[in-house]
Amino acid sequence: MASFPTFSQIHPQSDNKNLILPISTNPKLKTFTFSHNFQTLQPLTHLRKPKQISVSNSVTNHITGHNPNSDICQLCLVGNLGSALSYLESMQKNQILVHEDAFIALLRLCEWKRARKEGSQVYSFISNSMTLLSLKLGNVLLSMFVRFGNLVDAWYVFGKMEERNLFSWNVLVGGYAKAGFFDEALNLYHRMLWIGVRPDVYTFPCVLRTCGGVPDLLRGREVHVHVMRYGFESDVDVVNALITMYVKCGDVNTARLVFDKMPYRDRISWNAMISGYFENGECLEGVRLFCTMLERQVDPDLMTMTSMITACETLGDERLGREIHGYVLRTVFYRDPSVYNSLIQMYSSVGLIEEAEKVFSRTESRDVVSWTAMISGYENSLLPQKALETYKMMEMEGIMPDEITIASVLCACSCLGHLDMGMNLHEMAKQTGLIYYVIVANTLIDMYAKCKCIDKALEVFHSTSNKNIISWSSIILGLRINNRCFESLFYFRDMMLRLKPNSVTLVSVLSACARIGALTCGKEIHAYALRTGISLDGFLPNAILDMYVRCGRMEYAWKQFFSGDQDVAAWNILLTGYAERGKGALAVELFQRMVESDINPDKITFISVLCACSRSGMVAEGLEYFNNMKCKYSITPNLKHYACVVDLLGRAGKLEDAYGFIQKMPMKPDPAVWGALLNACRIHHDVELGELAAENIFRDDTTHVGYYILLSNLYADSRKWDKVAKVRKMMRQNGLIVDPGCSWVEVKGTVHAFLSDDIFHPQIKEMNALLERFYEKMKEDGVGVRESSDMDLMEASKADIFCGHSERLAIAFGLINTAPGMPIWVTKNLYMCQSCHNTVKFISREVRREISVRDAEQFHHFKGGICSCMDEGYWSRPD
Repeated sequence: MASFPTFSQIHPQSDNKNLILPISTNPKLKTFTFSHNFQTLQPLTHLRKPKQISVSNSVTNHITGHNPNSDICQLCLVGNLGSALSYLESMQKNQILVHEDAFIALLRLCEWKRARKEGSQVYSFISNSMTLLSLKLGNVLLSMFVRFGNLVDAWYVFGKMEERNLFSWNVLVGGYAKAGFFDEALNLYHRMLWIGVRPDVYTFPCVLRTCGGVPDLLRGREVHVHVMRYGFESDVDVVNALITMYVKCGDVNTARLVFDKMPYRDRISWNAMISGYFENGECLEGVRLFCTMLERQVDPDLMTMTSMITACETLGDERLGREIHGYVLRTVFYRDPSVYNSLIQMYSSVGLIEEAEKVFSRTESRDVVSWTAMISGYENSLLPQKALETYKMMEMEGIMPDEITIASVLCACSCLGHLDMGMNLHEMAKQTGLIYYVIVANTLIDMYAKCKCIDKALEVFHSTSNKNIISWSSIILGLRINNRCFESLFYFRDMMLRLKPNSVTLVSVLSACARIGALTCGKEIHAYALRTGISLDGFLPNAILDMYVRCGRMEYAWKQFFSGDQDVAAWNILLTGYAERGKGALAVELFQRMVESDINPDKITFISVLCACSRSGMVAEGLEYFNNMKCKYSITPNLKHYACVVDLLGRAGKLEDAYGFIQKMPMKPDPAVWGALLNACRIHHDVELGELAAENIFRDDTTHVGYYILLSNLYADSRKWDKVAKVRKMMRQNGLIVDPGCSWVEVKGTVHAFLSDDIFHPQIKEMNALLERFYEKMKEDGVGVRESSDMDLMEASKADIFCGHSERLAIAFGLINTAPGMPIWVTKNLYMCQSCHNTVKFISREVRREISVRDAEQFHHFKGGICSCMDEGYWSRPD
């Protein structure tokens, strides 16, 4: 590790044995750390004095006619830095002695004007004319460099000073602390004590803030002892810093003890203790202390009021928030923008968006924070359209957005799918430099992912240099929702090499595992969550449960269900799992157990129960549950529930009843309701009613590819090939593309993916040969036929497009690479066609294995030539 230059390295001709301050450079932190071999620092009075350059008075008078040093000082007094520097350059050029007072005047003016370049220029003149620095000049240089944040030059100045006083140490300690180099600041403080420099009231606040910034409670307590030893325990500024240190280190009880023992308290004392309670999650104690403050007739200031409003937001206490608002209106703070901004944020967070609007409308001077608070309030209140409208008003007012504004508007664009506006905001962020804020990059990743532009999301992700946990979680989830689950898992593996995932990240990855049936990966994530102690955080328990359910491992699912609290979401996941398997009786039984466990069902619960009844042909039970929703459970049915009832009646063949039910709905049916009827018409070959349903669907929705597939299948099953061609033409005109068929199978802990007509797999010849043997055997037994040989060309095309047969390749791969008798689990992104269903039934009988296929709608569990769905109502019936 390279050592920091010592004084002897700068000026090797000097005798400086007592001046060495060894410091090492840490390239990772880009800061300085002290080594352990400190040597004693002593005043440097024995070193030789600065060089004196004498010139004749005639030369001086020739230049200015009088003393130029006085001219420099006078110019600095009036703030004319440029002319003063010109004088200095002339004097240096003519070798005229520059007095220390002139340098000091110049340096103080540079510091006051924040003239970094000019200050460095003056320091260059000083370095050229002086070997050592006096105490006064050195302190001025230290103050200037610390103000500029230039700690490297500050350290060199510190080493060149003839002597140092307490001010010198205080300035340097404060400089390191302000720059965030807390360990270095604390080491300097201890070095100062070691050489016998007594700290004062300016030293302790700085050092205590440093202890709080680390945070380091042990060192903070040590400094507390020093405060008492040197007799500063009654100084209000020092004690205020002690309170702040303790609350920053999380020891709010000790902070309160210090607060209670104070002989005199100012507003800063009260604010430090009140905000300390809020920072440590003890909001009620903070509110009580605020009330005590008012009882003691201590007037709160702006910081007190903003802290109180923020506490109301944290507590979610609407009543307290209104009372604080009323108090503010009776004080001088009612016109302050920061108070109004806090009120807007508070009302929005507790769900009173109308009150937030009133406060916003009464704000006389709206700044960017005011507009951003209102925009984020709308966005958090699930009113994204109003958020965008407010942003447009902000633009009309000429207010430039900041990074928080851009992030909030991008979130609204994500909700509404407004890609164009999101791209405009992206371009603005590039032009203004806001793109370098990680919050902007993260919201851009989320926006592009939700708008199905995952490649743009990846572009933003890879261009972000300071990625955090949210960046990784966003891209992992984005890949998942764009059906690129394999990549999602790869990015998760990459992230694990850099950052520790949190529960939000794991929820996203588990969703990807569930999507492709990656059971082994899901188990690894579950084990990681248990090892790190986050298995019960947030939504993670239910995400683990959902992964096991979707992977078809109900035994693991039940263990996970009983390992934690069984909330309504957990019950709903299990109910959905039984519904997908067509286990209506088990789902009904589970619902009864849920009610008996004093868990109130919600809207999602009834969707799961109605789906389970529908797929099990339990019409009477399903209608009873629907009728009991409002009268027994006080839940008003929504469009999804009505769609479930239409599906319940339609699957049972009661098409006229289903259509009549739609006609009597108290609300306008949406495409999902008509889609349920269209699916029923497809199952039961009712072309006329199916066309009526499709007409109503396409009146409101022409972008959902699933409805075109249903209509095409209805025509194909009825041999109306001209109409099939017409539907496909409509799809091409609307730019709709069917996702290619893809199936996943997990073998020996590794997930393998197979696309339709895959010819590049290393084992493709073996898989096709195995399938050919099964096809030949099926022909011999008269069990089924292959589409390519016996079906009409159009029907074969239909099957290839809307099924793809990719599950056959996955099953063949599993049979080749697993031991006999082992079950095979396959996940598929599309619906399973009748031909594939018949083929897999035959294979399960021939190889005497259990084969499970989860398609886009439900689970099919094949065993001994029988499927768990019992072939009832899911494919075309024979003509």
